[in-house]
Formats: sequence, C-alpha cells, structure tokens
Amino acid sequence: MKNSDFVNLHVHSEYSLLDGACRIKNLIQRVKELGQTAVAVTDHGNMYGAVEFYKEAKKEGIKPIIGCEVYVAPRTCFDREPKLDSSPYHLILLCKNNTGYQNLVKLVSIANLEGFYNKPRVDLELLKKYSDGLICMSACLAGEIPRRLTEGNYTEAVNAAKRYINIFGKDNFYIEVQNHRIGDEIKILPNLYRLANELDISLAATNDSHYIYQSDAKLQKVLLCIQINKTLDEPNGMEFENDEFYLKSADEMEKLFNGHTEAVANTVKIADRCNVEFEFGKIKLPKFNIEGVTDNNKYFRKLCYDGMYRIYGKSPDKIVTDRMEYELSVISKMGYTDYYLIVWDFIRYAKSNNIPVGPGRGSGAGSLCAYCIGITGIDPIKYNLLFERFLNPERVSMPDFDIDFCIEGRQKVKDYVIQKYGADKVSEIIAFDTMKARAAIRDVGRVMGVSY
Repeated sequence: MKNSDFVNLHVHSEYSLLDGACRIKNLIQRVKELGQTAVAVTDHGNMYGAVEFYKEAKKEGIKPIIGCEVYVAPRTCFDREPKLDSSPYHLILLCKNNTGYQNLVKLVSIANLEGFYNKPRVDLELLKKYSDGLICMSACLAGEIPRRLTEGNYTEAVNAAKRYINIFGKDNFYIEVQNHRIGDEIKILPNLYRLANELDISLAATNDSHYIYQSDAKLQKVLLCIQINKTLDEPNGMEFENDEFYLKSADEMEKLFNGHTEAVANTVKIADRCNVEFEFGKIKLPKFNIEGVTDNNKYFRKLCYDGMYRIYGKSPDKIVTDRMEYELSVISKMGYTDYYLIVWDFIRYAKSNNIPVGPGRGSGAGSLCAYCIGITGIDPIKYNLLFERFLNPERVSMPDFDIDFCIEGRQKVKDYVIQKYGADKVSEIIAFDTMKARAAIRDVGRVMGVSY
C-alpha cells in the first residue's frame, strides 16, 4: 500500500493543551516524510490551532483538514448533574467546506461559552442545527458507539449510530475503527464491523495520534502528568496503555486492519471531500455609522483638524500640519478610516461614562491623528514618535490600537461595541503562554520526582 493511500484523520496537536504533543510544524514535516498528501487536526474541544495548522500545511503542499474532537453531552449541554452529566461522549467532526467550518466554529463556541461542564460540550440538538458541511466519525473508545459496545449493549450502539445518521446523513457519517493493540479496542472491532455492515455505513480507520514518533510516548506522558499534577510513577487514570498513539504510515495501518483495507482507503476519500479555504489579507471591518454623517473620510478629517487646533493652537507649526496631511492620506488610501472611527467611538463612550481609559500603548502612540481625536494621550510630535511603525503602505498585517480600560467598566465597553455592531462582528481573542525554560525545568522535574 502506498503512503498516499492513507490520511491521518484523528490527530491532537500541541493545542490539545498538556495532552497533545504534536507540534504543528513538526507534524507537517512528518506527514511529508511519510509521503502522505493530507492530514487532519482534531484537538480536544477547541480549534485554537486551525489557522496556524492551515498556513503551515499549505506552505508545505499538504492538504489541511480542519476538524475537532467534540464532547457530546449524554443529555443536553445545559444539564449539570454530577452522576449523569460528567462523562460526555467523544465525536470527531471534519469540515467539508467553508459552511462546515462556520458551523464547527459555532458548535465549539457554544460548547465553551454555554455548554461547559468540566469539558466544553455540545448536544444532539446543537449537532442537528449545525450539521451542514460536516463529516462525522464515531471516535475512539470514549465515543458513544464504542462505549455502548464495550458495555456489551449492541442494541444501544445501533440506536446511537442511527441518531448520528439522522443528523449528518449516511454519506457523512463513518464508523471509526482504531487498533492500538488495546484489549477493549480489539474486543469491540468485530461488532463495529458488524454494525457498519448492517446499517450500510462506511468505515474509517484512524490512529488516535497524540505524538508524532513512537519514541515520543514518554514525552506525552510527562505533559499529562503536568496537567493533572502527578508524578510519572503515580497511576493517573489518564495515561495510555502503550506507545501506539503516534502518527502512522499506510503500511502500518494496513497491517492493523488486515481484511478491512477499505477502512484505510476511505480516509483518502474523506480527505478528498474536505476543501476548506481561508482568505487572508482582506480586511473585513464593520462599517462605522453615526447619525447625520454621509462621508466618513470628511468626518474623520474634521475630527482630526478640530483636535489639532485644540491641542496645537489655531496656527499649528508646519511640521504638525504636514504630518497630519500625510497620516490622513495613508489612512484613507489603506482603508483604515472606519477603524480609527470605531476605536474613537468606543473610547468616547468609555470616557463619557466615567470609565478610565489608558493613554495607549505600542506603535499606535506614534499616530498624530490618534492623538488629536483622543484615542491616545501621548504627543507624537513632542516625543518624535514614528507613524510608520504603526501604519505604512508596505505593512501587510492590520495595525491595532492597544487600549486599556479599567477592569470595573471594561464589560460595559464590550457590551456597547456588541450592541452597536452586532454580536457576529465582535470577538474576544486568546493568547497562549508557552513553557519557558525555567518553568519547563521546574514542571518536568516535579513530575520526574526531582526535588525543587
């Protein structure tokens, strides 16, 4: 079997935090080494790595398949009784197209913001509502179907499969088969094959890859121990039974599923159906509107000049007026007039509602226009600050103003922006801290039982 005859569709990157040990760059390089043409990333309950993964895969000529291993609540994602709702089922979702990507983003967002109970959870009703454009696989031993089979309840496994077929359609639902040489997996494989045959569902063979090379198994165990505050010698209930959870080749998968090579081949068919395209470099700002204003460029110019006369007097130095004209020209040509006005507007709201606002940080303080309309509070002329560090025609990425609001009033500002532009136009962002040398040595030493 050629390596291009198999695609890894169940992979946990470093964004399955303190669980997945597949660094995205290294993952893509290994996929290329194996001669595989595509790969999926299906992190636990999140899509943090989607853009980084997409860019790295495209750069290396590998097809990126965007996915997620979601948690499905046994009842609804709003139920929170410890005995009934603390053990959600796993389910793999892969995006066929951009509609599927939007739906998966929606599902993951709701799971984290509304359905969170130990884990970010969706439920069957949500899956049905946002199923368009998604391919579903029945997941690992923690999936509903494998769990029912492990319990010896074949009838309930069939009923669960029928529910997923009803939600996603027969062509978009696959019975996932895994063989990490673990007793429970080997025990239920015949029933998974039987169930797929009886319901006429296609099989998909996957390896639950949490690390890239087999030799990385101990590294991944260290990550798990850091997460749950255990040492390597302590039983933790989360560790894997062996070192088979790595990125496998087509030949390795063919040997594991001898007699069911169609399950391996189907991974390529699934990959062929997944075609998400991201668009970069195109700014999609909401339109700024204010009553009585029909030309935002003229309005912005007036705001800037009013502020300039207020700060520098009625006859400003030529250095100031030349700088003002230059900035206005660049801002207008690069399409950032509305961005300045949006930021000006919510800062004005904060100040008029007695919410303390910082003077501005970073390169934005180099903009005279920002200073004159009150976005920043530092005079760029006095301190000889460069506008070009913030915005210039050669800059590829969008500039941003770093604004600090008092923690007691910050939510009011967010609510104002959401109310004005719509919840679908406003998003919070996340930042990730990596383990620096000192913290890494401390945490790894601790799980190895080395004294501080």
